[in-house]
Amino acid sequence: MDAFERFQKILIVGVGLIGGSLALALKRKGYKGTIIGVDNPYALENAKKRKAVDIVYPVEELEPACSQADLIFLCTPINDIIEIIKVIGAFVRPNTLITDVGSIKRKIVETANIHIPMECDFIGGHPMAGSEFRGINAADPFLFENTIYVLTPSRPLNEVTRKAFGELLEKLGAKVLLLLPKLHDEIAAAVSHLPQMAAVAMMNMVANKQKESPHFLKMAAGGFRDMTRIASSPFGIWEHIRDTNADMITMYIDAYIKELKKVKEILNTPELQKYFENSAKNRLYIPSDTRGFLSPHFDISVAVEDRPGMISLIANSLAERNINIKDIEVLKIREDEGGTIRLAFSTEKDQEQALEILRSNGLECGKRD
Repeated sequence: MDAFERFQKILIVGVGLIGGSLALALKRKGYKGTIIGVDNPYALENAKKRKAVDIVYPVEELEPACSQADLIFLCTPINDIIEIIKVIGAFVRPNTLITDVGSIKRKIVETANIHIPMECDFIGGHPMAGSEFRGINAADPFLFENTIYVLTPSRPLNEVTRKAFGELLEKLGAKVLLLLPKLHDEIAAAVSHLPQMAAVAMMNMVANKQKESPHFLKMAAGGFRDMTRIASSPFGIWEHIRDTNADMITMYIDAYIKELKKVKEILNTPELQKYFENSAKNRLYIPSDTRGFLSPHFDISVAVEDRPGMISLIANSLAERNINIKDIEVLKIREDEGGTIRLAFSTEKDQEQALEILRSNGLECGKRD
C-alpha cells in the first residue's frame, strides 16, 4: 500500500498559503482520495474555486471534519494550532495521524503529547517553504518541490504510518529532515528570527534619523535595502513566533549584540580584515538557493541590458533547445543600465549548453560557484 492509499481522507485545517499549497500539490501528484478543508467561508469558497478541496466545513464544524480523517494537517497560525490540538484529541479516530506546519515546534509538540491520545499518532512538522503573499489565492502546487520539510518526532509512531507519511511528503517533492524540537527552535531563532528582529531594528534606526535629514532613506539602496527587505513582514505572524520562542530569540539577540561589540572593538585594528575574510569564507557554506539544498543546482550569471524582451530572449532561446531553468533570480539591477540575473540548472550539461546558447545570442554570462 503506497502513501496515497494509506491516507484515503486528508483533512487540512487552514487552507491558506501552506494548507492550500498542500492540497494543490496532492492533486497535482495524482492523489485520488478526498481532501477536506476547514476554514472561514471566504477561504473555503476560494479553495473550492481552485479545486484544492473536495469537501468543506466551517471552523464551527471541526469535530465532524476530524472524525472522518486518516491524516490531519494543522495549517493555521501557531497559537491557533496549539488551541486546536487541545480539543481535537476528544474526537479524532484511533490510528489517525495528526501533524502541523508551525514554524515553532517545542510548544506545539509539548501540547500534543498532553492532549493527543496515544492511540493516535502525532508528529510535528515545518516545511521550509513560503511566500511574501498570503492566503489561498497565493497557494502554489510547486511550493514544496526540493524544499526541506523538517519533522520533529517526540513519541513512538506506528511504523506503517511513519513510512507512509514520509513517502507522501517525498511525493510532493519535499526532502525530509529529522530534528529534535528544541534544536529546530534554536536554529530557527538564529537563522530566521534574529535576522527579522535585526532588520526591523535597522529600519527603525535609520527611519528615525530621517527626521534629521531627508536623505537617509533616499540613499538607502544596495546592502541596506537587501538587509531590510524582511522588515516589511506583518507583525501578526511574528507575534505568534514571539509568543512561543521568545527565550531562543532573546538568547540570539544577546549573542548578536556581543558580536557587534566585538566588531566595535576591532574596528580600527588589523584584526578587522581577518574578521571580514572569515565571514566571507563561512558564507560559502550557505546554499545559494534553499530549493537546491539537497539537489544541488548548477548556476550561471547573465548580464542583461535594461530593455524590453531580455527575459524572453533568455527563456525562449533555452526552451528551443529543451533546457529547463530550475530557478531564476534577479541579483542586481540598475535603472537604465541593466543588471545581473542568476539562472539555475539541474545538471552540469545543461549549465554548459546554456552558456553556449546565451553567448551565441550576444549575452555576457559565466558560471557561478
